[in-house]
Amino acid sequence: MNAIIKNINIVNEGRIVNGDVIIRNQRIESIGTSLSPEKMQNYREINGEGLYLLPGIIDDQVHFREPGLIHKGTIASESRAAVAGGITSYMEMPNTIPNTLSQDLLEQKYAIAARQSMANYSFFMGINKTNLEEVLKTDTESVCGISDDGLYFQGEDGILANHPEFLEKLFSRSETLIALHSEDETIIKNNETYYKSLFGDNIPFQYHPLIRSEASCVQATTRIMDIAAKFNTRLHILHVSTLKEALLFDSKIPLVQKRITAEACIHHLFFSDKDYKKLGSKLKWNPAVKTESDRKGLLQALLDGHLDIIASDHAPHTILEKAGNYFSALSGGPLVQHALPAMLELFHKGEITLDKIAEKMAHNVAEIYKIKNRGYIREGYFADLVIVNLNTASLVTAKSLYYKCGWSPFEGFKFQGAVVSTFVNGVVAFDRGLFNASTAGQRLQFSKFR
Repeated sequence: MNAIIKNINIVNEGRIVNGDVIIRNQRIESIGTSLSPEKMQNYREINGEGLYLLPGIIDDQVHFREPGLIHKGTIASESRAAVAGGITSYMEMPNTIPNTLSQDLLEQKYAIAARQSMANYSFFMGINKTNLEEVLKTDTESVCGISDDGLYFQGEDGILANHPEFLEKLFSRSETLIALHSEDETIIKNNETYYKSLFGDNIPFQYHPLIRSEASCVQATTRIMDIAAKFNTRLHILHVSTLKEALLFDSKIPLVQKRITAEACIHHLFFSDKDYKKLGSKLKWNPAVKTESDRKGLLQALLDGHLDIIASDHAPHTILEKAGNYFSALSGGPLVQHALPAMLELFHKGEITLDKIAEKMAHNVAEIYKIKNRGYIREGYFADLVIVNLNTASLVTAKSLYYKCGWSPFEGFKFQGAVVSTFVNGVVAFDRGLFNASTAGQRLQFSKFR
């Protein structure tokens, strides 16, 4: 598709300027003012007056559930929801069934995405105790990284953060980015035992952040960071949930020089422990949504550079899987359709600027993973773009959801901004509630050295 977007407010690289953007053959051809598409046939002209153009959102942490868990979501269904929310590229975690623990299984997921994904895609290689040699074969130019997120280290035995001897083996040999879930299992189990002694299996959900506590996050993250620093490993800490943990990360080092980076997630930035009373199990995530002070602190840590990016940790379960008592209700929930609208809501509240949203949800993700030709509105880059209307209210209802699981923690909430159109590789994938079924995402490519 060829197109020209006229008179739109372009949010890019710390500035907002009014101008035009010409898209030709998947890429951004020109950015300027009073542009005209000379010699361009069959182009579409889009009036951007009063609207804002951001680089397409890149979400580095999603769980799209395919293969093996497709009753919760599929690559087709969840990538569709993603583009409706302005997300043009995603990186998906290895806790599908079977777990993505071999290069063959990894490539099978890429093959599914090549057929079905509306957004651009990459998939993490999974790591546990048994497959270190297989992990070290991972191609750094065509795979986003390696991760343990959602996996057990061995059998039912925790996550990598709790196995420092193995981390030393991995960190000393890895040549790519390692993204880890960071909580201390011993602290969590002790807290769980205490609250179970008080409430039995029916622990009120408001105690979730006291069980998966600040201390569990800080202790595990400190341990991991110390080992990574020893080997100068390229480490990324997923879903930081507390201010104290966020302040462990250096804010003075320029992003391009950082060897240890970290992210905050939408639910930790938007909700706090006061919301458990209303949402109950729908707010159960690991790590837990914590205090209002943590919520505000994470936002400030993003602005100050302690935290580098914003992710969704989109992890759909059916509503039945979210039902029941504290122990039976699964952790996680759907977020990709509403990640950008949630951040636009925080913009309206004066908690973050539009240029910071572009930086933390697109620019910096591209920098951290060294994604080629994406993440910015630049001439020659792929035309992954999202147009938003800051003044259109959008009510979240069951009928407005595109998630296969059919529910959202935002149901009943009215956002003050909305995604108008999403471009994936120059193609309008989503426009005012309509999808272009012919849209096909591409496999993300990365610089060899990270």
